[in-house]
Amino acid sequence: MIHPVEPKKVLCIHDLSGMGRCSLAVILPVLSIMGVQPVALPTVVLSTHTGGLGTPARLDGCAYGEQALEHYHALGVEFDCIYTGYLGGEDQVALAEKAFALWPAAKKIVDPVMGDNGKAYSTVTPALIDRIRALCGAADLILPNYTEAQILLQRQPQTELLTDEAAQALADELTALAPGAVVTGLPLGKYIGCAGSGKDRFLIKKLHISRSFPGTGDLYGAVLIGSLLQGNALSAAADNAAEFVALSIQNTPAAQDTRYGVWFEPLLPRLCPASSAE
Repeated sequence: MIHPVEPKKVLCIHDLSGMGRCSLAVILPVLSIMGVQPVALPTVVLSTHTGGLGTPARLDGCAYGEQALEHYHALGVEFDCIYTGYLGGEDQVALAEKAFALWPAAKKIVDPVMGDNGKAYSTVTPALIDRIRALCGAADLILPNYTEAQILLQRQPQTELLTDEAAQALADELTALAPGAVVTGLPLGKYIGCAGSGKDRFLIKKLHISRSFPGTGDLYGAVLIGSLLQGNALSAAADNAAEFVALSIQNTPAAQDTRYGVWFEPLLPRLCPASSAE
């Protein structure tokens, strides 16, 4: 009789937006179908994401998060990975820092959500940038977009086109902060790219699609992490993630209001690991 292997557990420290296909609403189904058990730790609960849908209703999750971490630790839960995303203030960064301290053996992956399209988000302060930069320093792998990579490197964000060499160099510079980095959203002429640093250097290019959607960074991160935990190399995991995001955008009807995110749900079966024959 073949006994199933217990799924690897990922502690997901992100916001939960009730509508808009982003953050935990995207991450949980993706990791689940990839054979990973996600454990959600909402930093804040929002009625919608903050990208053009008005002012959302908001419920801060910091007090809950502190208690949840203590509960999981008291239960003896072990996490294979801790994955952090949007941290809307220094108190929320502290939740991630506490999780890192409680589970030192877990692989730590930080998506330093601070801005996009050459601009920092309005809620991002210099003090918050410093805390997120320090959190990146405690991570094994960071997943900034092009804007966030420049913020981490203490540069004024730019949106100019990059050569392949400049894109790779940018990713390599981030090894001063973390052992590994994958920079997404790199503008490479008619392509959009992601570059990886460290021991597994790579540059992946996909044909640029003119439409832009919220939540694609969360979708990318979830597929990448699921692929890593399935045993793939970082370059293969990054390629899998880029391909799935591109397919999800292409699968979304042109008439769809982009504020509601990509139609990734019909494509989820593509991520399901193949069943092994007995």
